[in-house]
Amino acid sequence: MSRVNRVGIISLFFCFLILVGCQFGESTEEKMYNHLEEAVALEDQFREQQSPLAKAEKKEQALYDEIVALSMDEFDKIKSLSTEAEALTKKRLEYLNNEKESIDKAYEEFKDTKDLRDDLEGEKVQESAKSLIEKMDKRYNAYQSLYKEYKAAIELDKKLYTMLQDKELTLEQLQEQIKKVNEQYTKVSKQKEEFNKYTTEFNEAKKAFYKAADLNVNYGE
Repeated sequence: MSRVNRVGIISLFFCFLILVGCQFGESTEEKMYNHLEEAVALEDQFREQQSPLAKAEKKEQALYDEIVALSMDEFDKIKSLSTEAEALTKKRLEYLNNEKESIDKAYEEFKDTKDLRDDLEGEKVQESAKSLIEKMDKRYNAYQSLYKEYKAAIELDKKLYTMLQDKELTLEQLQEQIKKVNEQYTKVSKQKEEFNKYTTEFNEAKKAFYKAADLNVNYGE
């Protein structure tokens, strides 16, 4: 009986060693890989907002084109279309906020890689990780600026559609608001280019890190 118990204890001991090995056997490179890929997954919501946001923009632009083609004799039609366009600005803001929530969550996950960098062995892989982190920080900051400028543009659009529902609106007031809208979208375009640039650079830096860390990653390309 004693011998059976001892065998059982030995078996449990080896099982424990196996479990410990599984738990602590992950390399620093693999831990960073897991955080990076989880961050990518957390940006799914960001990517999912692109299509509905683009459709809302296109529909809103069509409404605006229809509005400016009308005369003040058709004010009831102008008011109706402006109300519809104003509702679309609210949808666009909702999509934009969903985007930001996704980006913020992904960045929180990504930040876990920063604590792991110093544990990496080898100058090449450490430098590669440093570049990766710098690119992601720049990308994240660029998105924050893009969000700020695009949100301001939506608010200016909303004000424009509210103004168009006022029969006492003057041509001068309308032209001034349209000027503000156009200037704001110039800022949005500039920030979008910046964000896209850092997104490309980050993706390249990530691949370079995986290569330097000898991680066999299939990109499905």
